[in-house]
Amino acid sequence: MSPVVSLGQLAADLRASVLFCTRLPVPGAATITGADIARAGWALPVAGAIVGLIAALVYGLARLADVPPFPAAGLTVVASLVVTGCLHEDGLADVADSFGASARERKLEIMRDSNIGTYGVCALLMSLLLRSGALASIAEPALAAPVLVAAHMAGRAGMPLFMRLVPPARADGLSVGAGTPPRASAIVALLIGMLALGVGLGPAAGVCAFALIAVAFASLAWSSVRQIGGQTGDVLGAFEQIGEIVVLLAAAANIGG
Repeated sequence: MSPVVSLGQLAADLRASVLFCTRLPVPGAATITGADIARAGWALPVAGAIVGLIAALVYGLARLADVPPFPAAGLTVVASLVVTGCLHEDGLADVADSFGASARERKLEIMRDSNIGTYGVCALLMSLLLRSGALASIAEPALAAPVLVAAHMAGRAGMPLFMRLVPPARADGLSVGAGTPPRASAIVALLIGMLALGVGLGPAAGVCAFALIAVAFASLAWSSVRQIGGQTGDVLGAFEQIGEIVVLLAAAANIGG
């Protein structure tokens, strides 16, 4: 990001982030490139806020209709899957399958395979169950709404920094096409995510969730470099899923306690 950014550029970044993260129609949107995504990295948590708000609305309506907490939570997760087109879930499944292979070349090949193996299925099931269970334990829609928004924002806030610190694993693909996000963009995204955690979970639980996401960040970065030599778009998707789960679990533990 340059020192002086026009409102038109900010709007273009917001459109690019929503187009990348969701299947929602965006007025005036054009085809986006990898460079657009990298530049708009600061807006990824903003796109996450939109997903979180839609999920919160679904949860609130389900509970208003007297749907029990766990089925309501399941419907909420389904709503987020529809809105995002399972973008990040696909990455999580591919990473789980890939990291279970032996040779680096085979791992990268698995990531490009549209089929899902046993590791991928198990990873998806755990993600769905943990998110639904954590949300159901919060139960009260008024408490769950800010948590959902924070989870979707924080889960995407560290992605630009991950792209800056971890080199691409292959010579082509999303990560290479996007390039390195500007430092200012990565910092702004991180600050937005931290603010979302503080507001959505409260200071204490927000700090706890941030610390856990930082541990997940470092662990996934180390594993990615060790396993495949760097990061890919699938790895970024897996990171988002882990972050979302961490925030929901931290909120559930805090509210339940």
